[in-house]
Amino acid sequence: MKIEKNTVVSLRYELIDAATGESLEKVQDPVSYLHGGYDGIFPLVEEALHGKNVGDSCAVTLQPDDAFGEYDHDLVEVEPRSSFPKDVEVGMQFEGGPDESEEDDFILYTVLEVTDDEVTVDGNHPLSGKTLTFDCVVTGVRAATAEELEHEHVHDEGSHLH
Repeated sequence: MKIEKNTVVSLRYELIDAATGESLEKVQDPVSYLHGGYDGIFPLVEEALHGKNVGDSCAVTLQPDDAFGEYDHDLVEVEPRSSFPKDVEVGMQFEGGPDESEEDDFILYTVLEVTDDEVTVDGNHPLSGKTLTFDCVVTGVRAATAEELEHEHVHDEGSHLH
């Protein structure tokens, strides 16, 4: 079966920093997404996979705007130490929002530095600003179920997770 709109595609992939060649993420167990504009995978990768079959591979270079966006220095903030738990450490993550009035809009901030008086956090995705290569192999293609199409995402066997 070829990859086309409303198919469930399973693949193994590796995400590589295009500038350094460093492997940033490599999955051994296949991941699945609903093909056809449902935002389950990067649009350029979805476009490259369209029409492929099980066993086919592709490598797509993603500029920052095609992946995790440009690095935004305005998302780095210095906050009072008193706003955080006593055990705050570098690498911890906290949800916050640029505008607390928007309930559904939040940013995941990562702690960069902790001093006695301040905590520096970064709301950028760790891969923002990077040009990436998405290298993948198709491991499965099947027709999506009516329920998957209705919900616009893949349902794992035996479970229905949102």
